[in-house]
Amino acid sequence: MGMKLALENASGSVFELSDQMIAEGLEASRQSPRLRMLLPIHRRQEDLVQRMINFMQPGTYLQPHLHPRDSASETMVVFRGALGFLQFSSEGEVMATHRLGPGGLIDLVPGIWHSVVVLAPDTVIGEFKRGPYTSDDKTFAEWAPAEEDSEARRYLRFMESRFETETEED
Repeated sequence: MGMKLALENASGSVFELSDQMIAEGLEASRQSPRLRMLLPIHRRQEDLVQRMINFMQPGTYLQPHLHPRDSASETMVVFRGALGFLQFSSEGEVMATHRLGPGGLIDLVPGIWHSVVVLAPDTVIGEFKRGPYTSDDKTFAEWAPAEEDSEARRYLRFMESRFETETEED
């Protein structure tokens, strides 16, 4: 049995993110070797809008990637904690960084190389993007190490360092 990547999809006609769900999601993220846990709130995997709550801890590594499909815009909203968003060139150069606290929002069009770093414990974000999720939904950057690569920690430190003394950029 593989590592648990997500909690079960929400069910029912109305979903409300309760304090209990937040506590359970954060605990699951602390226990996960990946230091994050996804709660899909779309009811079916084939739904045309993928809606997810991501519970995240500092030290989680998300390999820079882009969404290649023409309809694959993505929106992220920070509910609690702090997130650093990085935009890259196709060669891996950091083009822009954005520090997001509670209420912060990033919306990006398809084809943008990006990643995030978690800047505060118990960060909770909402993610919204076009579905359904398929194997061609995400293209990982060849210039950045894969999640399981031994160099991933070093690259994560590089991304985190972009938020140590910088001021917000537009």
